[in-house]
Amino acid sequence: MKIWSLVVSVVVLLAGCAGASGTTPQQSGKLAVVASFYPLQFIAERVGGDHVNVTSLTQPGVEPHDLELAPSQVASVSKAGLVVYQKEMQPAVDKVVDSEKPRQVLEVTTVVPLHDHADGDHADHEGHSADDGHDHEGGDPHTWLDPTTMTAYATAMATKLGEVDPANAADYQQRAAALVTELATLDQAYEKGLASCDRRTFITAHAAFSYLAERYKLEQVSIAGLSPDTEPSPARVAEVQRIAKEKGVTTIFYETLTSPAVARSIAGDLRLRTDVLDPIEGLTDQSRGKDYIAVMTANLAALRTANGCR
Repeated sequence: MKIWSLVVSVVVLLAGCAGASGTTPQQSGKLAVVASFYPLQFIAERVGGDHVNVTSLTQPGVEPHDLELAPSQVASVSKAGLVVYQKEMQPAVDKVVDSEKPRQVLEVTTVVPLHDHADGDHADHEGHSADDGHDHEGGDPHTWLDPTTMTAYATAMATKLGEVDPANAADYQQRAAALVTELATLDQAYEKGLASCDRRTFITAHAAFSYLAERYKLEQVSIAGLSPDTEPSPARVAEVQRIAKEKGVTTIFYETLTSPAVARSIAGDLRLRTDVLDPIEGLTDQSRGKDYIAVMTANLAALRTANGCR
């Protein structure tokens, strides 16, 4: 009898250990949320709080446009309680969502539709050519660089999480409201900080900042198009140099996730400064802040310095 009790105890102990090592977010009482890339991860973490376990399909330091998914990531999409993504931003994510059909999805272009900056008002005065990388058929995906868009995402996230997890719906709404207040403060800082400047044109490595430029009445001039890995044509480089001289630009901006070589070359030819303007597609050790709001605040400081804002 004692031997049988000992055997049962060992089996129970081993089962407990196996269960602990294989615990899933659902088993631990948290909702498993998969976000396609950093800005959506930020929203999910801030709104979900302790009730969710958020993972990002785009690892730190990876350029999200070029994402390729491992089998384990595909499995995480199929098993997730909620998948948050932006259609047309990452073809690999679109494909796996279509194939795996996760239980619950928040696709953020249904919250804020994309604008077609590639063929719109920016194309005329920026002089984009056909090889500048404007290949996002659904429009410009960089919506998150307008803080008011992030406000809409936070509200939608709270609603969706409340539908998936009704027991914590009130908490999601409360956390979203707190985040909306922070984003409103950020928006006001941009409006005030960029209201009075010596110049309103800024030059970027790729065309990620059109939503920001629209919101705060600035003019973005991009070296490359919407895809950061597309090499600009010699004609485009010459056009950027001409605009820089004409507008009295002081700084050529580059990014943390892509090569700064072209930006530095143009700046060197014109004897201009270089600085980072981060599209916040992902965070790295070189990011000027630990989250979206901190990096956006650093971007504001960089724009104010470059444009002589008071």
